[in-house]
Amino acid sequence: MYQKDDNMKIGVNGASGKLGGAIIEELGARGGGHQIVAISRSPEKAGGAAEARKGDYDQPDTLLHAYAGLDRLVLIPSADLRPGVRGTQLKSAIDAAVKAGVQHVFLLSAAGTRQARVPALGEAYWTGEQHLIRIAPRWTILRMNYYTQSMIDEIMMSQGQGILAGLSEDRVAYVSRNDVAAATAGAVLGDGHAGAIYNLTGPESLTGHDVAAIASDALGNSLSFAAITEEQLRGGLGQAGLPDIVINAFVDIKKTFVEGYFDVLTHDVERLSGRAPACFRDVIAASKS
Repeated sequence: MYQKDDNMKIGVNGASGKLGGAIIEELGARGGGHQIVAISRSPEKAGGAAEARKGDYDQPDTLLHAYAGLDRLVLIPSADLRPGVRGTQLKSAIDAAVKAGVQHVFLLSAAGTRQARVPALGEAYWTGEQHLIRIAPRWTILRMNYYTQSMIDEIMMSQGQGILAGLSEDRVAYVSRNDVAAATAGAVLGDGHAGAIYNLTGPESLTGHDVAAIASDALGNSLSFAAITEEQLRGGLGQAGLPDIVINAFVDIKKTFVEGYFDVLTHDVERLSGRAPACFRDVIAASKS
């Protein structure tokens, strides 16, 4: 039977990003004497107290070296929005992890993941999950709800017009990035998570009108929610000067909001992290200060 080592070597791929950095910080704060390896295509931007290694999803040969000697590995998908690229990257990373002998791979995925094909944004998560399940000796999937911080960014950009736009009324259980990091660290350092799929959510599922009302109260500026057409949404994003690849991704996300992909509410964050997840109101209030 597989037993967790007292002192593990744990890798985090995507360590130079905000989530990767937060996971490394959580792993360090929880102690245990484990060796943390920060893996990034820009290792000079990662590490801190952790060992930094170069590992580029687009250069599979670098991944074999980066994953050498690891007991557990966290894979964070890249921010590359090109259709089909992230799914290919994740497959390469998983292949490299298995070849390098990593005992347990933890994949950060997305709530609502289901069978999808290129160019759908969710294809990468489906491809990654399925490949992981097929070939990894031990695996855990952590499906993230939509970041609270990402919606706050959208709110800040919408304040000038006073309108928060969506394709229809929706419900989303927004989760703080820090809570995702804490839950991931808890899973990596814990036992009994092999073969599990967790949904990391905030404590409440909010509609567009709920979000607008909370933001208005927290920020002191009136903000209303309005349902618009896809054509109107694309037009507004185009006028803002965003490239087509970003527009397509944003519209795809808004469609999944309407289709209920993120209307998932669980206690998995608290179960894994040992603390209750932050509510939307508290995160937006903290961002103001």
